[in-house]
Amino acid sequence: MADSNLEELLEFHWMMDMLQTVDVGIVVLDREFKIKVWNGFMESHSGHLPSDVRNKSLFELYPKIEKEWFAQKSKPVFDLRTRAFMTWEQRPYLFQFPNYRPITGGEDFMYQNITLAPLVSATGKVENISMMIYDVTDIAAGKKAYESLQVTVTEADEKLKRKSSTVN
Repeated sequence: MADSNLEELLEFHWMMDMLQTVDVGIVVLDREFKIKVWNGFMESHSGHLPSDVRNKSLFELYPKIEKEWFAQKSKPVFDLRTRAFMTWEQRPYLFQFPNYRPITGGEDFMYQNITLAPLVSATGKVENISMMIYDVTDIAAGKKAYESLQVTVTEADEKLKRKSSTVN
């Protein structure tokens, strides 16, 4: 029996280590939007220690996040146990973190895709949700550059067509 408990403890330890070191932001929120978990990614990009944010309101720490909008986005996650998604195309970021690769990228902040997922307790109720924050700055910058290039090519093509029609 003691070996089984030790194995469970060791498994829990490496799972917590993985949670802290994964290159994705992980935040767990309760129904009042108080922070229960704040992983290493969030600590690194926000500058807030997990111990400093635990049990604090997400909206007190980040007043630019619209409470009504976020509550509406979270409602089906809590009530219907479905996932909800926010993409950088809809909203460039939820957390205004600086771009940590300013030399190689021309973006000032981190573009983010976010997934909200229900966390079902042992009682079968959803009292907490997880928020996973993905850094998609490279994808966003690439798409913006591609779209800018498309506009440049289209404008150049139209200019050529106008010039060609005036020559004839």
